[in-house]
Amino acid sequence: MRVLVVEDNERNLKLARDVLSHAGCDVVGAGSGEEALALAAGVDVILMDINLPGMNGVEALAALRAAGVSVPVAAFTAHAMHDDRDRLLAAGFDGYIEKPVDVRALPGQVQALLS
Repeated sequence: MRVLVVEDNERNLKLARDVLSHAGCDVVGAGSGEEALALAAGVDVILMDINLPGMNGVEALAALRAAGVSVPVAAFTAHAMHDDRDRLLAAGFDGYIEKPVDVRALPGQVQALLS
């Protein structure tokens, strides 16, 4: 499985990359929504941070969908209030993974996005 992790915090990106790589995923990293648009081709799933420099995660999701990218995209965020989850799912995200990540659960959460 090829996973695009869109995350501007290097530590969070490294953690996600390490955990998912260990689980057998091919992980591509992007530090911005704009970079995600350029790297989205050929991925199976996208984890999208919400607070990104420039284009935020919600805007990046809209741009991906407008470009015809139809793979599952999960909000990958520290916005952990119940209203945040509902708001992001209503914005079109296919899933919601909150940070800090549960390293044991992350591979299964990513796999569940493909179901």
